Amino acid sequence: MVLAGADLLARVQAVARQTGDPSPAREAAVGCHCAAVAEVPGLAERLVRYAVLADRQAGASWARIGAALGTSGEAARRRFGRMRDLPGEGRGPRDGATPAVGSGTELLDALLCEAVRETGASAGLVYLLPPGGQVLRLAMTTGVPPKVAALWERLLLPASGPVADAVRERRLVWLASQTELARRYPRAALVWPYPVALVAAPLTSGTRAWGGLVLLWPEPRPSHLSAHERAVIRSTCDRAGALLRHAAADGHPISPAEPRVAAPPRARTAARAAVDSGDRPTEGCLTEGCCVLDAEGRISFISATAADLVGGGVPDLLGALLWEALPWLDDPVFEDRYRAAVLGRRPTSFTALRPPDRWLSFQLCPDASGVSVRVSPTDHTTPMDHPEPERASNVATPTRAGTLYDLMHLAGALTKAVSVRDVVELTADLVLPAFGAQGFVLSVAEGDRLRVVGHRGYPAQVINRLDIPPLRDESAPTVRAVTTGAPLFFASPREMAQLAPDIPRLTKRAAWAFLPLLAPSRPVGCCVVSYDQPHDFTPDERAVLTSLAGLIAQALDRARLYDAEHQLAHSLQSGLLPAALPTVPGLEVAARYLPTARGMDIGGDFYDLIRCDATTVAAAIGDVQGHNVNAAVLMGQVRTAVHATAGAPPGEVLARTNRLLTDLDPGLFTSCLYAHIDLAHHRAHLATAGHPPPLLRHPGGHTEILHLPPGLLLGIDPDTDYPATEIPLPPGAVLALYTDGLVESPGVDLDDATTSLADELAHAPDQPMTTLADTLIRHDPHTDPRSDDIALLLLHLRPDFQSTI
Repeated sequence: MVLAGADLLARVQAVARQTGDPSPAREAAVGCHCAAVAEVPGLAERLVRYAVLADRQAGASWARIGAALGTSGEAARRRFGRMRDLPGEGRGPRDGATPAVGSGTELLDALLCEAVRETGASAGLVYLLPPGGQVLRLAMTTGVPPKVAALWERLLLPASGPVADAVRERRLVWLASQTELARRYPRAALVWPYPVALVAAPLTSGTRAWGGLVLLWPEPRPSHLSAHERAVIRSTCDRAGALLRHAAADGHPISPAEPRVAAPPRARTAARAAVDSGDRPTEGCLTEGCCVLDAEGRISFISATAADLVGGGVPDLLGALLWEALPWLDDPVFEDRYRAAVLGRRPTSFTALRPPDRWLSFQLCPDASGVSVRVSPTDHTTPMDHPEPERASNVATPTRAGTLYDLMHLAGALTKAVSVRDVVELTADLVLPAFGAQGFVLSVAEGDRLRVVGHRGYPAQVINRLDIPPLRDESAPTVRAVTTGAPLFFASPREMAQLAPDIPRLTKRAAWAFLPLLAPSRPVGCCVVSYDQPHDFTPDERAVLTSLAGLIAQALDRARLYDAEHQLAHSLQSGLLPAALPTVPGLEVAARYLPTARGMDIGGDFYDLIRCDATTVAAAIGDVQGHNVNAAVLMGQVRTAVHATAGAPPGEVLARTNRLLTDLDPGLFTSCLYAHIDLAHHRAHLATAGHPPPLLRHPGGHTEILHLPPGLLLGIDPDTDYPATEIPLPPGAVLALYTDGLVESPGVDLDDATTSLADELAHAPDQPMTTLADTLIRHDPHTDPRSDDIALLLLHLRPDFQSTI
C-alpha cells in the first residue's frame, strides 16, 4: 500500500524521532525523499490511465480492463469511462519524462472512438477550425469511410448548417431525423438525403472554439438525447478542447493534412463472411458471389465467384478500395447508394454495367463492421440511376443523382427569387421535371386560411374549388399537413379517398405529396406535387421532397416579406408624389417617374409644379440619396418645404429648405433644382443645389444645356447660398428638368450622356409633351437593370400663349 505524501512524511518523522535522530537536517533530507516518493501515486495513476486509454483504443471491453485491474467491468467504467486527465493535462511536471501513449492526433482519435462507443452512435466525425479561419475542415472519422465523407470535408463557418451553427453559436444541435434536418437545414439535407439522426457540438476551451464533433445514428431515434448521451458528448468536447489547446500551446497543433480514419471497427473474418454471404446458387441457377468492405471501404474478403464476376483476381482485390479496384464503379450514383448503406444502415441495391457488356446486380447489406456486398449477373439493363423494379418496394433506394442536381440548382435559383411570383415560377419550372410530376400547387397561410398563390398543370376552375380552405378544416390534406407539420404522401387514389374522397375525382390525379412549408416560428403554407399515375414514394424521395419544402419555405417567407415591404413603400411613395399636376393656361406639362429596377423599387426622386398666381408657376425636381423608405420620407419633407416657400426667389427657396434639412440632420443629402417661371414676361429664374443641368429647347429646335452656378447639396452646410440665373423662355420653348437616373449609365461619361439626351430632345419632332416624355424616358440604350430612379418634368410654353394674356 502506498501512503499519501503527508501521511508518509509524518510516519518517517515519527520513526526518526524514535531512533534518536530528530535533527533538522535529517528531517529536511527525509522531507525531500518523501516528496519524491509522494509523486509515485500520481505517476502510477497516470500510467494506469494511459494503459486504460490504450486498451480502449485497441477495442478492449470494460470487463477485460476491469479483470486486469482486479475489479469489475462496471467499476472500471465508472472510474475511467469519463477520463478528463488526458496526457499533458495533469498537474504534475511537464518535462517530457512521462511517456505518452501516442501523438495528439491519436489521442483525439481515441476520444472520438470512445464517444461513438459510449453513445451507441454508428459513426463520428471531428472538424477542426484553423485560428482565425472561416472553414471547418474534416480531420477524422470513425465508422464513415473517406469516400462517404468526401462531400462534407469543408464547411463554411458563416453558412447555416448543423456543424457551423454548433461551432459558431457554441451550442449543441440535435436533429432526431432526416425530416427534422430537412426542415431546419434544407440545403444541408440536399447533400445528406439519408435516414440518420445527427448531433453536432462545439469543441471549446475557454473562449476559443477549436472545431466541432458530429455523431450519427441510423433512424429511428428518440426525439431527445438521453442524459448519458449528453454527458458523454459534453465530456468528449471538453476533453478534446483541452487536448487541442495543450497541443497548440506545446507548438504541435493537431491539424491532419487529410481526413483520418480513427480506429475503425475490425472487419469480419473471411470465414464469417463466407458463412453470412457465401457463394451459393440462386434461383435460376445463376451463380452469386460476395465480398466484404471494411469501415474504410477496402475489400477485406472476396469470394472467387465474386472476383470472377467483377473481372479481377482475389489477391489483387484484397485490401483495395472497391471504387479504385473497379474504376467502372467510381460513379456518383454508386457513391450515393454506398453512402445510404453506410449512414442509414439500410440495404440498398443497384445494377451496373461491367464493360463491355456484362450487367451485374449489387446488393449492399451494412452493419457496424462494414458492408457485405452480394454480386450476381442479371439480365436487367436498368441504368445505375434507377432502382430495380422488383426491389423498389422493399429496398431503400436513394434519389437519382439527376434529381439532386436539379434541386441544388433550385436552391441556388431560389436565393435570387425576390417576389412570391418568382418563387412559384422557379419552383414549378424545376420541380415538375426533376420528380417526373404533372401537377404543382403552392399555397400560403393568410390569417386562418390557406390561399393558392401559384399552380401548374391544373385548370383555373379546379384551383378555385380547392382555394382558401380554413385552417380548422383538417379534412383538407393541405390543412392537415400545415397544422401537424408532417408531410403527407398518397401513392394512389384509394389512399387519398380515405381522407378526402373528392380530390381524386376533382383533380384527376393519382398520387400526391403534401409538403408543409414551415418557417422557424410559424407555418408559411403548403406545396403539393401530384402525378397522373399511382406513384410509390421511396424513403429517400420523401426525404428529398421534405428538403425541397424547407427550401421553398425559406424563399417564400422572404418573398412575402419583400412583397409586403414593396407594397408599403409604393403606397408611401405614391402618396408623397403629386397625384396630378395643376392645369396652367398656356403651359403644357408632362411628368414621368420610373423606380429603380433593383432593391425595393423605391427612391427619393421627386418633382412638383406649383401655381403661384395667374401668370407665374414654380417647378421643382430633386433626388434624395438612397433607395428605401427613409429616402421616400425625406423626399416628402423636401417637397413640403419647397411647397411652403414657393413664390420666393429661387435662391431663397433652396436656402430655407437647406436650413430645414440640416436642422433635421437625416444623414441623407438631396439635390434639387428650382425654377420660377414668369409666363407673362417669358422669363425663368433657376437655382440648383447640386442637381444635373436642365435642358432648354428653343422654338427653332436648337437645344442647349443650361450650366447654372453650382450650389452645395441640401443638408450639408446651413449657411450655403444658392445663386439664381435668369433665362428667356420664349413661346414654343421646352424646359426639361430630370434626375441623374436618366443620364447615368455604367461606363458612360456623364457629360456625353447629357449631350446625348440634349440631342434626343433637339431632334424630336413636334408632338404632345406626354409623347415626348415617353420618348426621352426610353432614349437610354443600355440594357442592364436600372440602378437609380428616373424623374422627368417637361414644361412647354405654348406658342399662342401671348395672345391669351
